Amino acid sequence: MLVSFLFAGDATIEVIKKAETIPSIAVEDSSTDYGESFRLKFFKSLVADLNVLSIFNVDRHHRMVDYNDDEVLFENKEMDYVLRYRLIDEDSDGLSIELKLLHKNESVYSKSYHVSKQDIYMFVSHAIAYDINEFMGEPSVAWMKRKVVFSRIVAPMKSEVVISDYTLTYQHTVLKGGFNIFPKWANKAHNAFYYTDLSETKPTLKLINITNGQIKSIISSDGMLVCSDVSKDGKKLLLTMARNGQPDIYRYDVNSAKYKRLTTYSGIDVNGQFFGRDKIVFISSRLGYPNIFSKNLKTNEVEQLVYYGRSNSACSVHGNYVVYKARESSNAFSENTFNLHLISTNTDFIRRLTATGVNEFPRFSRDGDAIIFIKNYKKQSAIGIIRLNYNKNYLFPLKYGRVQSMDW
Repeated sequence: MLVSFLFAGDATIEVIKKAETIPSIAVEDSSTDYGESFRLKFFKSLVADLNVLSIFNVDRHHRMVDYNDDEVLFENKEMDYVLRYRLIDEDSDGLSIELKLLHKNESVYSKSYHVSKQDIYMFVSHAIAYDINEFMGEPSVAWMKRKVVFSRIVAPMKSEVVISDYTLTYQHTVLKGGFNIFPKWANKAHNAFYYTDLSETKPTLKLINITNGQIKSIISSDGMLVCSDVSKDGKKLLLTMARNGQPDIYRYDVNSAKYKRLTTYSGIDVNGQFFGRDKIVFISSRLGYPNIFSKNLKTNEVEQLVYYGRSNSACSVHGNYVVYKARESSNAFSENTFNLHLISTNTDFIRRLTATGVNEFPRFSRDGDAIIFIKNYKKQSAIGIIRLNYNKNYLFPLKYGRVQSMDW
């Protein structure tokens, strides 16, 4: 049985859907160019992307066939769909791809792709999955083509800031040396990001332009400084700063370089998220333990949002939904379990999204279709994807280091 969410009503309510209603798909490789190793890497990437779509039962067998054959392979005759493609080596560095989607031996969709470098083949794979999803009339998975920025701890007080695809197959290290953490995309174009530099006398928020590599210092603060959210237009930031000894939430105006304190609690207020036009969601210790609250910036009214869990932190917001991290064990001599939960501000329902390990730093995709998060389990660090419409989780392990934080 496949459990999926009825998003039209409430994403926290389960509905049951039979697995046999999902069509099957096989992938046929018609490539003659490139070596076997590269051809197999592309095949595996494409199969993984089709699987993450969650709309097919995907056959994982790698089979070769002539691109112009009139019929699909015998092994695939019972498949609802067959995706046939070929990799074409048109120049020394580039990669071209032709594909067609077959249904009952008839081509129902075809398209060609080209990229200038072979080593970014995974982005072509993501684009193909995105286009197939669009052809099938499913909700957009534009997040597949977006890049992830994350900070990786490689040694005590040493980190790297890396830009990758969502599967971590492609990785480009942007910052090395020092201790740079909490990266946050600065705009929709993903050509710049903010991060906290802890290598200087005071924690300093910096902005790096990926296009030209220029770095600009934005603001410094004693104790703590993190950019936790950026407004949709990129003009406002929510910062956590400890300018008065205890951390509070501040709103920073990018154009004027001025900031305003939004919370004044004597304890701990951190991790602010924009919540509509005049509200923020944040983590506070005002109950004696971390929990999630909202604040109306017009009336200054503060409201508790979560009533489940005794140590709730690291939240993300999309529309009326909040995903947050909650501690679910209290082991004094071993690692504790931290799971992600989804709530709606319109209902009392709560959905647990993960089951084991330490799951943290959840981030909604821009369309709310998926959640990306960090999972640490048995000394392995990975990035996970949760498909909310299908209640499926996918993990992509990091080869070395530990993910400290990330943004999507």
